Parts: sequence; C-alpha cells; structure tokens
Amino acid sequence: MFAFLVLCLLVIFAQWSWALPTRLKPATINNRPIIGILTQEVNDRVMKPYGNTYIAASYVKFVESGGSRVVPIRLDQSTDEYEKIFKSINGLLLVGGSSDLETSNFARVAGMFYRFAIMANDAGDYFPIWGTCLGMQLLTVLVAGQNLLTKTSAENISLPLNLTSEAYSSRMFEGFPDDVMNALSQEALTGNFHHYGVTMQTFKNNEKLQSFFSILSSNIAENGDIFVSTMEGRTYPFYGVQWHPEVNSYQWNPKFNFPHSSNAVRLSSLLAEFFVNEGRRSMHHFDQPEEEASSLIYNYTPTYVGNFTGYEQIYFF
Repeated sequence: MFAFLVLCLLVIFAQWSWALPTRLKPATINNRPIIGILTQEVNDRVMKPYGNTYIAASYVKFVESGGSRVVPIRLDQSTDEYEKIFKSINGLLLVGGSSDLETSNFARVAGMFYRFAIMANDAGDYFPIWGTCLGMQLLTVLVAGQNLLTKTSAENISLPLNLTSEAYSSRMFEGFPDDVMNALSQEALTGNFHHYGVTMQTFKNNEKLQSFFSILSSNIAENGDIFVSTMEGRTYPFYGVQWHPEVNSYQWNPKFNFPHSSNAVRLSSLLAEFFVNEGRRSMHHFDQPEEEASSLIYNYTPTYVGNFTGYEQIYFF
C-alpha cells in the first residue's frame, strides 16, 4: 500500500513538473521594442541652417505606428558608443536620402551596424535591418562589397509592384491579406523617388547579392530598365524597399505623388507592424531605465519644414 502511494505521488509530481516549465516559460518576445534610425548628413542648402544631420519625421512615425519607440543614432560617435547602442536597440532603419554610399559618414556608420548585425545573427542573436530607398541601395553595396547602382530613375511616381514567386513565400508579405497582395500588384501603392537602383540583370549576375537576398518585386524605370524594388535576406532578417512606405501615411505635399488610398495606408501599416515584430524578436535592452529614457526621440522636437521641403517635419541634430 505504501509503495502504491509513493508511486501515485511520483506520477503526480512528474505531471506537475512537466507542466511547470510551460507555465513559467520566460518571455521570448520583446513587447517594448526600440528601433534605431540612423541620421544622415544635411546636403540640401535650405536645410543647412537647422543642423548638420537629420531624420525625416515620417520615418519616426512609421516605426512608431508599428508599436515601437525610436532612438536616433548620430554620426559623430565612437565605435564603443555604437557597440553599446547596438546592444540596446532591437533593429535598425536605414532611411532614404542623398548621402554618398561609399564615402559618407552615413555609409560608414551603417557599415559598422551591418557588421555588428551579421555577427549577432550568426551567433543566434536576432537583429533586423530595414533599408528604404537609399537604405536599400546601401545594403546592396555592403553585401556586394561594391557599388552596382546604375541610372534607374522613377522620380515622383507611384507604381504597383511586379511581384516575384518568392514574394508569396516571403517573411515580409507572409501575413498580408489576399486582397492587399492583389492590390499591391494591381494598384499604384508604392511611392518612388529615386534616380538610381540595381537592375535585375546586375543583381542576378552578382553572386553575393543573389545568394544573400531574395528578390520579391521589380519595377520598370523611366529608361526601360528593370530594377529590383523589394528584397529580403535569405537567412538574415535584412529587408530593402526601393520605394517609400512611410510617405503613404505621413507625407502630404501636393507636389508629390504620395499614394494615400485606403490600400496604400494599409500597406504602410502592415509593413511597419512587420518590421517592428521582427524587432520584438531581439532581446537587446538598455542597462538602465534612465539611459533608455534619455536616448529616445522624445527628447527632441521636430521642425516644421513643409513650406520649403517635401517633408512635413524633420528632426535636426
């Protein structure tokens, strides 16, 4: 009888012990993500009186709409400071603009974070990077080890995407409703404001790019060349769009063809949510709450620039 009671207790304990890890399983999702946005040099003459570097507020709002906070990353910090920032944020956004992709401080600092991210992901430390327009172009330079851009102007025009077969099995578009995917390929939902890009032929002929990225979409430039317009890393959580999802919800200058339809806004929201959810997989964090609070974009005030730029607001640094 005693042996039977012991056996019963052991069975009960075993069942309780088996269930315990499930109940006490530590969180694997970061619900307080912070995305770093790299500043870039001010090259436009009319903007120079306001600061040396900047971030357009539309990028900040884009990230915030996905459920993340933002840390601006300056271009004048030390390697040690950048390493500390990297260990404190959960993803990096490389913005559009006009910085030199090989000699600018924007390219130099982005290269450092790219290398940090490669090493981290190789070690199982998830860290995503998103590149928009210039940011996507810079990702191709960093991966290929050379500048492969050619003239592929698509300036101030909204376009549907020519989706590849890989788009439908991609991480980027995995959670998209069918109607949005259909609209993405049929309606002009993507705002293009660029003069250079990587052609499909150049991309496919470059072994480094071809092995690193999947091509999710292409478009036709004004000169008839086909350029890569959307891509994602095959094994790394790195993403690039030659177009501007942030303008759909946050830029309104009537001189520009910003797509503002219901589907265009849905597209922007879905992509922001996707990238931030990628950031939720990173467990990086600031060492102290006070340090986190002092690093956030909330410590800065955007400047209204809608009367002399295509943006509504800009953060200057």
